[in-house]
Amino acid sequence: MSATQHQLVSIDVNSGVAMESQSGLQNLRPRIYGALATPPHDSKRIATIVMHPTSNFMGHYLLDALASRGIACLALNSRYAGNDALLLMEQVIKDLGAGVKWLRRHGYKKVVLIGNSGGAALASFYQAQAESLTAAEYPDGQPTHLIADDLPPVEGLIYSAAHAGRAKLLAQWLDPSVIDESDPLATDPLWDIYAKDAGAFAPDYIAAFRQAQLRRRDAIQEWVLGRLRMLTANPDGPQDQTFVVYRTHADPRFIDLALDANDRAPGSIWGDPRAVNYAANAMGRFNTLRSWLSQWSSLSRADGPENLAKTSVPALLMVHTADASTFPSTAKEWQEAGKDRLTSVQVKGGTHYLFKQPELVQFSADTFKDWIDRIRT
Repeated sequence: MSATQHQLVSIDVNSGVAMESQSGLQNLRPRIYGALATPPHDSKRIATIVMHPTSNFMGHYLLDALASRGIACLALNSRYAGNDALLLMEQVIKDLGAGVKWLRRHGYKKVVLIGNSGGAALASFYQAQAESLTAAEYPDGQPTHLIADDLPPVEGLIYSAAHAGRAKLLAQWLDPSVIDESDPLATDPLWDIYAKDAGAFAPDYIAAFRQAQLRRRDAIQEWVLGRLRMLTANPDGPQDQTFVVYRTHADPRFIDLALDANDRAPGSIWGDPRAVNYAANAMGRFNTLRSWLSQWSSLSRADGPENLAKTSVPALLMVHTADASTFPSTAKEWQEAGKDRLTSVQVKGGTHYLFKQPELVQFSADTFKDWIDRIRT
């Protein structure tokens, strides 16, 4: 039998916002890149796209797994691949739409989005806007210039190890023990879950800890909004600025396995959670005022389950039972949003990345194919 075919794809996208890239060429003529894997005899009846707001997915484990099962897969990168400091979710869905349009132009009749990890909320945001475009402005009030033609709707959504969204994730991971936003070491010991005596946490402490996380998030948000008001009051001056948010990896569930219990091992998907928390580069660390509002704030429009509830297409949820960053409560949010349109399948023992779990990659690909076959006809 002929081998799976591979193709490097480059796709032009409409110009973005000013200074969103250090490359003048990329800013004036945005171009995104992807890797397309196709089966030997591609009927072009259906194709999938797997995409993340910032991760490089061009080597994604699903590429060959799906193509070998007769399903074309485009692993697509956004213009922000590898650097989310300037990322605007409203621009990322434009990039994703360019990928959908590329597949349509190349003869594919139906398209299914695969939202893996942080790509899940992206897929939901995309389809919700494709079905009813409401994102006329960014959270800071500037126009997005999105038009319906940017966002052709797709026929289905697949979620795998699905985070509920960047804003929700930060709210659950932000370290409330920070007492000085300019000092990564300044700490209130009351909220330091990485202290030596930390372990199991009482329900009252967890409730108070979650409220302390929101207080810190809201304080950052108020500073961002105030700073933007000050800057934009002078139209001839700078309209944005960079800033750092320290210690963004402090969830009690990393330590206490009885919280939101599943089959996970202690710790973070990235190793020692305390080390990640204090790392020079971590989730939400580098930002601009505008990018922080779009990605991480309570004003972000890119909440996954909330957007899924606004869509009308069928959906599949793959629940990785040993995931250390998505939990039973996360799956419940997706299930309640998708209701009868959503099929939920457990990936028993599946970690977040299915690293060194080839049998579970095959199980996932088989499940995707069975589900896709039902909407392919």
